[in-house]
Amino acid sequence: MSVQSPSFIRNHFFKSMEARWDPDFCFKTFRIFNSRFTPLFLLFCLSFSTLSSSLTNEDNVLDEITLNIQDRASLLLFKSQLHDPNQRLSWVGSSCTNWTGVSCSRWNGRVVALNLTGFNLSGQLHSSLCKLSFLETLYLSHNNLDGQIPACFSLFWNIKILDLSHNMFSGVIPDTLMKLSRLTHLDFSHNLFDQMLPYWIGNFSMKLEKLEMGFNSFRGGIPEGLLHLKSLKYLGLSHNNFSGDLPDFRQALEHLSLVSNSFSGTLPCLSSSVESLSFLDLAENLLEGGVPTCISSLRALEHLNLSFNHLTYEISPRFLFSNRLVVLDLSYNQLSGYLPKKILDSPEKSGLIVLDLSHNQFSGEIPPDFTELKSLQALFLSHNLLTGEIPSRIGNLTYLQVIDLSHNSLSGSIPLNIVGCFQLLALILNNNNLSGEIQPELDALDSLKILDISNNKISGEIPLTLAGCKSLEVVDLSYNNLSGPLNDALTKWSNLRYLSLSHNKFTGALAIWIFMFESIQTIDLSGNKFSGDIPDGIFNLSLHFNNGEAKENPKAPLLDNNLLHGQIPEGLFGLHGLEYLNLSYNFLDGQIPTNLESMWRLKILDLSHNSLSGEVPENLSGNLTHLNLSFNYFSGIVNKTKGYWRFSGAFAGNPNLCVESSGGDGGGGGGCLTGKLPEEPERVYEEGKEDGLISGWVFSVSACVSFYSVGVALFCSSRSRNFMFQTKV
Repeated sequence: MSVQSPSFIRNHFFKSMEARWDPDFCFKTFRIFNSRFTPLFLLFCLSFSTLSSSLTNEDNVLDEITLNIQDRASLLLFKSQLHDPNQRLSWVGSSCTNWTGVSCSRWNGRVVALNLTGFNLSGQLHSSLCKLSFLETLYLSHNNLDGQIPACFSLFWNIKILDLSHNMFSGVIPDTLMKLSRLTHLDFSHNLFDQMLPYWIGNFSMKLEKLEMGFNSFRGGIPEGLLHLKSLKYLGLSHNNFSGDLPDFRQALEHLSLVSNSFSGTLPCLSSSVESLSFLDLAENLLEGGVPTCISSLRALEHLNLSFNHLTYEISPRFLFSNRLVVLDLSYNQLSGYLPKKILDSPEKSGLIVLDLSHNQFSGEIPPDFTELKSLQALFLSHNLLTGEIPSRIGNLTYLQVIDLSHNSLSGSIPLNIVGCFQLLALILNNNNLSGEIQPELDALDSLKILDISNNKISGEIPLTLAGCKSLEVVDLSYNNLSGPLNDALTKWSNLRYLSLSHNKFTGALAIWIFMFESIQTIDLSGNKFSGDIPDGIFNLSLHFNNGEAKENPKAPLLDNNLLHGQIPEGLFGLHGLEYLNLSYNFLDGQIPTNLESMWRLKILDLSHNSLSGEVPENLSGNLTHLNLSFNYFSGIVNKTKGYWRFSGAFAGNPNLCVESSGGDGGGGGGCLTGKLPEEPERVYEEGKEDGLISGWVFSVSACVSFYSVGVALFCSSRSRNFMFQTKV
């Protein structure tokens, strides 16, 4: 190496000094010098170390960086035009370090960074802000700022990061921003911009690496100029009103998110990003055609979401991704044919965590190779046309936390091997043709929160060992062939929020413990052969059913279509928080308890097809949307001025009941419809209708599942989760 000039040494020294002392400085710098400089350089290095140590210990000096007078005046004027309800901008004195959110150069006191993120500021930006000409980073995100972006932002000649996201900015983006030649990150997302992307966007800084414009109302197509930003690596245009065909981006992108727009046409191959693109989310658009095999050639891809489009055709056998793929979501399309036997190059070495092919038209059996995806944590294949049995080796997926195979035509029994998925949080197999019995060994799934095997052909009794699944929150065993009495061992489900055993063949009397689950919101025991009285006083044991003291608002006890008899206990009508009550199709007698009037949250009341008698209470809840008291033995006069006229046919089949005609005056002087009363209203609780009651709970649990198991990135594609768990149709 040739001898370095003194000017080179001087420049290198001051550059290092500006960055303060680097412990590796001597070693790094020594390598560039000729040996003839060695003695001098070692002495120089020792002296510099002593000087740097002195500077490091002089913290008081650094703490007293004096804010430039001009910048100080500009900031105070900027502050005076804002509303600061939390008094976060306590800018007083001349020391920069005492000014919240402000960073200054220690050499000249000029403001180089302003970070007011989440300060709850409101108002418009004053042009005085533009006088901070040495500014390098400006963060004003997560506030309530509005108005237009000042055109004078072009004076930020040195700015590299500009983040105005999560505000209420609107209007036209000034073309003067083209002058920000050093800009690398620009974030205007979550604002109120509603015009087309400016045509001049391609004239932005050639150093621009991140452009985030999501969650606005931008419209039109993607301008051609955007394709000329060669340094662009991150492009976020999601949740806007963009339309037109997708271009084949020319940049080597790493992140592309165009979620929730109206892009149409076919999928581009993104050939310029083959080696770089790791995140691709095109969900919720109008894309058509098949999934081109070139997409699987994106070797760096970790996240692919094409859900909620109009994609069709079969998936080619050549559709193989690299083992770097973590999330694959093709749900809510019209893809057909057999499931691909192989998705990854080497399934046994894959890092795939989420596989979602639900809500398509796939047919055939579940490929055995799916059980080789060792890292898989969430498997969604619901709402397809799948047949055959659940793979017996599914228990090999020991990291699996969510299994949703619902709404298919799967047959056979639930494989015993499934207990190998010992981390399982949600097992959703409803609406299939599964048979056999519930295996006692399922108690090994002690982390299980959701168990839904409804609408199958499962038979036998509920095994006592199932009580070992103590984490259960949602249990739906409805519409099967289960039988026998219920055992109080199930009270170990202390977190239970929803229990449906409806439309089975359970027998025996209703026991007190059935209604004593601390967090329960809905118990559905309808359509069974439970007999005897409804135990009096049991509802008083559950304070969570009462308004004011409730952990959560309960929804309903559903006891219709059983063999219950006796009177309705008054305690049942003392549960002020109830929204639904269905006791229809039983053998109940006696009168309606008078405290029914206090159930102010009640929306649906169905006591039809019993042997109830007496008069209809005058002041039922004004919040009722459905009332059915038909086919009982009620008598007296129903006063239509009390609002009963809203419920057509609610009193049919009560021969001794007089329904006052519309000409009544409220005192019984009007006409009385004693002949044929209107027909019975349509029943609210038909097969499958109760599913809406559990939708919110299942979704909330599934959301916890997703974020707990994989982190935030796991369900970036999870708009489908809402529909996935809310619908059982």
